Amino acid sequence: MTSTGKIELMAPAGNFESLQAALDNGADSVYFGVEQLNMRARATINFTLEDLQEITNRCKAKGVRTYLTLNTIIYDHDLSIVKTLLDKAKAADITAVIVMDQAVIAYARQIGMEVHISTQINITNIETVRFYAMFADTMVMSRELSLRQVKKICEQIEKEQITGPSGNLVEVEIFGHGALCMAVSGKCYLSLHSHNSSANRGACKQNCRKKYTVIDQESGFEVELDNEYMMSPKDLCTLDFLDQVIDAGCKVLKIEGRGRAPEYVAKVIKTYREAIDAYEEGTYTKEKVEAWMADLKTVYNRGFWSGYYLGQKLGEWSDGSGSHATQKKVYVGKGMHYFPKANIGEFKIEAYDIKVGDTLLITGPTTGAKELELSEMMVNDEKLETAKKGDSCTIPLKFRIRNSDKLYKIVKA
Repeated sequence: MTSTGKIELMAPAGNFESLQAALDNGADSVYFGVEQLNMRARATINFTLEDLQEITNRCKAKGVRTYLTLNTIIYDHDLSIVKTLLDKAKAADITAVIVMDQAVIAYARQIGMEVHISTQINITNIETVRFYAMFADTMVMSRELSLRQVKKICEQIEKEQITGPSGNLVEVEIFGHGALCMAVSGKCYLSLHSHNSSANRGACKQNCRKKYTVIDQESGFEVELDNEYMMSPKDLCTLDFLDQVIDAGCKVLKIEGRGRAPEYVAKVIKTYREAIDAYEEGTYTKEKVEAWMADLKTVYNRGFWSGYYLGQKLGEWSDGSGSHATQKKVYVGKGMHYFPKANIGEFKIEAYDIKVGDTLLITGPTTGAKELELSEMMVNDEKLETAKKGDSCTIPLKFRIRNSDKLYKIVKA
C-alpha cells in the first residue's frame, strides 16, 4: 500500500518500455512476469532473471513497489525453476510475488518473501480470506464479485482485524481496467481443447476473441446471432465509478495489460492517477470523468463496461475483433542522437512524413512512452514544416532519447 494512504495504482509491465511508462505516469506499483511461469508467457516479451535487479533499481528510485507474477499451474518439473526464480527475486529485493499454487506459496514463505494471492484462486468470502491470511498480506478478489460483496469482505477484515504475516490488515485488491475473459477468474480450457495450448500456463490462443457461427448438427441449420463475438467481453473500466471502488475499502487497483503497448500503459496509468488524485482532493467530477473516458478511448480497447461490480448480468460483448481505439500509431523512424545542452533529439525518417502540428510518440526501453506535439523542427539543417522519408530531422525535446528509440505519429483510427 502507498505511504499516502490512497488506493494503490498497480501497473502492468510487459517490457522495459512499459515499465518506464508506468513509472513516468504515476504508478504506485508494477507487476511483471519473468520467463515462462506467468499468465502472459506468450502474450508479450517477458523479462529474464538478469533483468530483476534493473527492475528493482528503477522502481526503488521512484518509490514504486515490485510484484513478480508466478501464478500459473505448476507441475513437478517446474518446481526447481520456481525455487530458482523466487531465490533470484528475493536476492534482487523484489517486493512480493503473486501466486496461485500452494507449492509456490509455501516456498515463498519459507524464504521470507511477501505473498499476494492471485485472482485464479477465486476468493469470494471472508473465511477464504481468513485462511490465506496465514500466508499472504494482499489478496485479489474473484473477478465475478459485485462491489457490494467486495465492500462486505473489506468491512469484515476491518471489523475482525484479519492480518497477514506482516501483522498489518489484509489488503483487498481488485481488477480496475483492461481485458476481461468469459471464464471464471480467467480459468479457461478453450485454448487447451483446441490447440493443446493452456491458458492456465500463460499460453492462451484467445479463441474467445474470434467470430463464431452456431450450427444445428441434426438439420445443418445455421443459427443467426445478434452478436457473432459472443464470447468476447468488452474491456473492464471502473474510472466512472472509481469513487465507489475506493469507498468499498479496496486498497489496490490493478490495471490489466502486460501484453499491450507502452503508450497504452502510459495513457491508462496517467488517467487513473489523475482520477485517484482528484478523488482524494474532492475534485472528482462528471465533467472530468467524461474527459478521462475520451482519453482512455484513444488507446487499445474493445469498448468498455463495468464488469460485474455494479451487479449487471453476464455479458456486454464486444461487437468486433481487435481494438476500438479512436487513435493509432504509425511508425515514422528511429532515434539517432540526443544533444543534452540544446535539449534536441535527432531522428532518421524511415517511413511516413511528419509535419509541424503532428502528435508524435517516442518509445524505448529507457525512454518509456513519451507523447508530444511537434511545434518546430530542423530538416537537414533547415527549418521546415515537413520531414519526408530519408530526411534527418532535429526536434526540441524536454527529455533524453536513445538511438534504440522508435518514432511514431499518432493518427485517427
